[in-house]
Amino acid sequence: MAVSTTAGGAAAGEYVVGAEGMCPYRLVLEHVTSRWGVLVLIKLLDRPYRFNELRRAIGNVSEKMLSQTLQTLERDGVVHRDAKPVIPPRVDYSLTNLGREAAEQVRALALWTHQRMDEVQKARKEYDAAKGRLDEQN
Repeated sequence: MAVSTTAGGAAAGEYVVGAEGMCPYRLVLEHVTSRWGVLVLIKLLDRPYRFNELRRAIGNVSEKMLSQTLQTLERDGVVHRDAKPVIPPRVDYSLTNLGREAAEQVRALALWTHQRMDEVQKARKEYDAAKGRLDEQN
């Protein structure tokens, strides 16, 4: 997709960079592949979660960061927030159909990463060794 930075004359298939300062595709991609976005989407594939339950399931995420991530994903239409009018308040988070589709793609990438980690580590060692030799020569 082409990105046009001019307000007028954008051709079909082009997107004008708006107030958010980024092509809409890239912005959504950033949201679903962010550090916490990936983990939220993968966890919500299993089942709906309450906020603190999701926070515990993910681990090491601050309340503020999880809240921001959920709001962003909700805005993008991938997470559904279901607030029940009971005391104490109960809020459940689940995936929308769009979110389920995105989460399955993200999970596939995460599984690929897990399956290929040995190869990645080998490549890193080879790179670092070669880089070290180059640095020693300079």
